[in-house]
Amino acid sequence: MLGVCQGKPGEPPFRIMEIDGQVIGEARNITDVLETAASYGITIHDADDPDTVRWVGGDKYTWTLR
Repeated sequence: MLGVCQGKPGEPPFRIMEIDGQVIGEARNITDVLETAASYGITIHDADDPDTVRWVGGDKYTWTLR
């Protein structure tokens, strides 16, 4: 499962990406999430499917701290 963790400050803000608890990189937008997932062999057909993507601290449109 791909995890996208809570937003972090920066310019632009980003979120930490994990696969099975291992940090694999940063995402600054949904395109980064899809491309990084694909590079690890994960195809995301529905970014709202909790069996595929676990959004922590917001949803696919949340990139800043709340």
